[in-house]
Amino acid sequence: MQLHESRTSEPSVRFVAEARLPSRYGDFRVLAFECAADGLDYGVMARGDLEGAENVPVRLHSECFTGDVMGSLKCDCRDQLEAALSYVGQHERGAVLYLPQEGRGIGLANKIRAYALQDRGLDTVEANLALGFPDDLRRYDTAAEIIRLLGIRSVALLTNNPSKLAGLARAGIPVQSHIPLRTAPNPHNAFYLDTKRDKSGHRL
Repeated sequence: MQLHESRTSEPSVRFVAEARLPSRYGDFRVLAFECAADGLDYGVMARGDLEGAENVPVRLHSECFTGDVMGSLKCDCRDQLEAALSYVGQHERGAVLYLPQEGRGIGLANKIRAYALQDRGLDTVEANLALGFPDDLRRYDTAAEIIRLLGIRSVALLTNNPSKLAGLARAGIPVQSHIPLRTAPNPHNAFYLDTKRDKSGHRL
């Protein structure tokens, strides 16, 4: 696919590879990007012609080892990822960006430390604060740079999180519309979802 140049004189994000990827959610292209600023790789599941497209369904999904990979019931991450891939797979075009921001940016080890504090009765926000972190450390400037490289002009953001809407807009990406991802709670994540709604403003 044709990729755009970065808007910055010294771009921090570089496209490195692309391949076809049939999946249980539909036929996609999988793309890899490298970010010089953090030294990390970013993956994108893309579908359709994104060049110059407006109101493109886009999901910014932060990695979750416990949920996405191991099927944890403590969060709704895997449910949201699958819902986003299914949504994009049923439409002409779209993209799911997989961002290496485990544990809302605190990393896997600290996330598991936070889980241990939650086992003692703290909620997800209180656990992060007890470890010396804010509620959410994630940034969306790299995601915005990838969206620009893909040629997307504006997005329909697949999210329940108003911070993602604001963060992407601050990074210069027009958010034309918002598509909520509603997933059913279970007995293990109901309190977690309530906390995201009541303390972090998620639209659940």
